[in-house]
Amino acid sequence: MTSTKFSRTLWASGLALSAAAPLAWGQPSKSAGKIAYPAARTVDQTDDYHGTTVADPYRWMENPNPDASEEWKQTDAEIQAWIKAENEITNGWLDQVPQRSKIKERLTQLVNYERYSVPFKEGGKYFYTRNDGLQNQSVLYVTDALDATPRVLIDPNTLSKDGTVALAGNSVSDDGKLLAYGIADAGSDWNTWHVRDVLTGKDLADELKWVKFSGAAWTKDNKGFFYSRYDAPAGDAIKSVNHFHKIFYHTVGTSQDKDSLVYERNDQPEWYLGAGVTEDGKYLIIGVSDGKTINNAMFYKDLSDPKSKVVELLNKFDADYNFVGNAGSTFWVQTNLGSPRGKVVAIDITKPDVSNWKEILPQTSNTLQGVNIVGHRFFASYLKDATTQVRLHDLDGSHIVDVQFPGLCTAGGFGGKQTDTETFYSFSGYLNPGSIFHYDIKTGKSTLFRAPKVDFNADNYETKQVFYKSKDGTKIPMFITAKKGLTLDGSSPTLLYGYGGFNISLTPGFSTGTAKWLEMGGVYAVANLRGGGEYGEEWHMGGMKLVKQNVFDDFIAAGEWLISNKYTSSKKLAIQGGSNGGLLVGACMTQRPDLFGACVAQVGVMDMLRFHKFTIGWGWVGDYGSSDTESEFKALRAFSPYHNLKPGTCYPPTLITTGDHDDRVYPAHSFKFAAAAQAAQGCDNPMLVRIETRAGHGAGKPTSKRIEESADIFAFLVRSLDMKVN
Repeated sequence: MTSTKFSRTLWASGLALSAAAPLAWGQPSKSAGKIAYPAARTVDQTDDYHGTTVADPYRWMENPNPDASEEWKQTDAEIQAWIKAENEITNGWLDQVPQRSKIKERLTQLVNYERYSVPFKEGGKYFYTRNDGLQNQSVLYVTDALDATPRVLIDPNTLSKDGTVALAGNSVSDDGKLLAYGIADAGSDWNTWHVRDVLTGKDLADELKWVKFSGAAWTKDNKGFFYSRYDAPAGDAIKSVNHFHKIFYHTVGTSQDKDSLVYERNDQPEWYLGAGVTEDGKYLIIGVSDGKTINNAMFYKDLSDPKSKVVELLNKFDADYNFVGNAGSTFWVQTNLGSPRGKVVAIDITKPDVSNWKEILPQTSNTLQGVNIVGHRFFASYLKDATTQVRLHDLDGSHIVDVQFPGLCTAGGFGGKQTDTETFYSFSGYLNPGSIFHYDIKTGKSTLFRAPKVDFNADNYETKQVFYKSKDGTKIPMFITAKKGLTLDGSSPTLLYGYGGFNISLTPGFSTGTAKWLEMGGVYAVANLRGGGEYGEEWHMGGMKLVKQNVFDDFIAAGEWLISNKYTSSKKLAIQGGSNGGLLVGACMTQRPDLFGACVAQVGVMDMLRFHKFTIGWGWVGDYGSSDTESEFKALRAFSPYHNLKPGTCYPPTLITTGDHDDRVYPAHSFKFAAAAQAAQGCDNPMLVRIETRAGHGAGKPTSKRIEESADIFAFLVRSLDMKVN
């Protein structure tokens, strides 16, 4: 499918991690006992930050890039031995949970249901993925008609014995005859792209390596596509810093060394460059994100003229710009320039000055999430208090109709071409597992295409939305899902989940982990913290850089609200988050260890003074700031989880998870934090770390590994909370 839309690059994006369950705080766990953690040596490493000396005793765990030296080999062997010993301790602790096997068995039953992606159409063919339930990876299918039997186009499960090779992206040529697709090994962000004949299902000889953060944008003649990649890393591919993203054009049937370099910026090592082709095939759209800012830029190149230069249409990095579509030289662009909740403008590229822009969809009271042009209509998706609303407009901006959804939900999809008469969308909620609908644009009728059947009685539970005040009085929304008729006596184990960053919104969605937690008698709460995108750019900016502490205050206030409103108590309240949400858990755990019953910190950014020195961590400076700047250093130092552990403090039972192939958030973040937390722990509450092998940040993780991880998290919570679960 030809890519024509760009949004701000969110490389710190957390995954839709399965809901786990809470742990228990405060007094040493009755069942924990003193744990003899693996020895983790310390070194006399200090750094000077603007006149402040900061110790980093576990710096060695970062391990310098491989250089075949004896020192590196010894350090690497030491880290591997530490990983092995930590996993043995964690596994041994979990082995003492008698419910562990039953939890895994029940999770397996819950996961075993058909799951579909939203179909898309190219060249008269429909494409979508399906997972029969327990397949490690979803399978890509193609069919000539919706009521015909589909055939397998790509089955990633055949690419590895352990299911750790995943489909990382795909794009179909306009004529529907060729498929470009990316493959990720062991959860890595590094992808290798191939080309497959759709009719025969056979791969051509094409192989494109060192592709990262890229799709494939086909030209109208179906002869090739644009893509983005880095040069091959000079050192460790998992750890090495990535600079100088470049756009290439690949002609099908040729080797990668013959690819044409289309655009690069040797003066901008930290720019991300994304390529898309307009539906009419005339323009190459280049989306540009800069790791130093939360804004982006948009350039274009006239593909009808081989000698044309790249035109920097929007190059001030003064707002967020997403290309929506075009009619000749008129570009429709979604932006938050002067409209923090978003709008759509028409830009005539022959007279691009902002004074000539025409406002098509003005800013509303709700947050504009995205816009597609399908069937000569704008499908505009909004968030109203973190739930989806979709409105249809004519191309002149006049309102036609709203798509009707029942209840608190998340809806997505609505893709296609300007000439299409149909589109598809998904609908889901905390108790509603992703149904897929066909939408007739002319009649406005939605017809169910696929509805999953999960072995879970959702009728026993309900979701409500509440609003609470944060420390500074800001009103924060929170979803609470629990058993109907729940007695509010403070006794319910409650899992509080959050993210709070990078303009990412947490909206209602189904998870078998959540279902299992509810069956265990738990309450599941999701707080829509500042730093996210629920209420537009002002909400995002209210939780970044020098005011990042607002995010932690919002999360802490959510926990206090749940306690004061008798949903739970401190010893029954757990917090969980992944990636930027792992930072959230680490920061709140070190700031308020008395408040939480337990903590689950997954693939977290834990060393806030050095995050920008690994992989693409520099791309998060726009949201976090950098220790290279004095004022930002002071803010980062104040909440950095690794640097705020205090020896002798009784921290809640904690489970830290990471993957040994995580080249998004380098696993040394979790290694260093775990070693420091174990050394600092002032009571017998466990400080465990679970390091998954052949796994990355989370994307593409096989179903089997997801089940095992969720089962281990639940077993950890059951023992830590002394839960009565059969």
